[in-house]
Amino acid sequence: MAVLRHSVTVLAVERALVAELAPLLWDLAESTRAEGTTVVTPDGQPVDDLRLLKGRHLRAGALYEIGRADDGERMAVRIREWRRTSAVEVEQRLSAPDLNAKVSLRLTAPDRPRLVEGRGRMWGPDGSGVLRRGSGRARADLAAWWDAAALPPGAPPAARAPVTVRLKHLLGEARLQLRPRRAEDGRWAVEAVATVRGRWLLRPVAAVALLLAGGPLRRGFRDAVEQAAERWNEAVARLLELGPDGVREELGRTAED
Repeated sequence: MAVLRHSVTVLAVERALVAELAPLLWDLAESTRAEGTTVVTPDGQPVDDLRLLKGRHLRAGALYEIGRADDGERMAVRIREWRRTSAVEVEQRLSAPDLNAKVSLRLTAPDRPRLVEGRGRMWGPDGSGVLRRGSGRARADLAAWWDAAALPPGAPPAARAPVTVRLKHLLGEARLQLRPRRAEDGRWAVEAVATVRGRWLLRPVAAVALLLAGGPLRRGFRDAVEQAAERWNEAVARLLELGPDGVREELGRTAED
């Protein structure tokens, strides 16, 4: 088993800001309507590359196709639940010449986001390719994240990581945990810890492979965490620059375009 650790400092997104912005996004989505298979904005402009194939728009059972299948790829999204007072859940399916995937995402309390859960699996074409099969689960307890980030310096970290990801493959499995702390400048200091191990009879082989690849593996993990933090900071910096009023204006322009 290999244990990988790396910490980064990122811009913080406070709970109050998310609670203010989330309803704006849902209002924008619910301002659209369906005219046959076409989804249109309030001023009648079609939403590009989005088609309603089945069911009622933004209701449980609605099935959409995203993009075009000219290159052999097809992406479909089905709404499993759409209730802003409790939860929104969608299922996304991807079909491509060399890979298939299904991912489900569920958001609890959409107007005041508290919990995000995801699960998915992938497989080769026509179910073939054992090495192409895998599955995963992810859980982000947003309330626990903000609570952990509010702890005073020196306080023991939360017993349970607010963000967890688990990936399974025939050859091995990996687990990722993210824990935040409040940095002195008000940002979040996030520790990422990943464990990687082989499965079943392959554990001894995987242990040797992980030992031999320890250096490159750790550098790859560190670089991946740093890159994720960089992308997060770029997106959040733009969000903080706009503020709620700026986001509202941007969404208004999006609905008009």
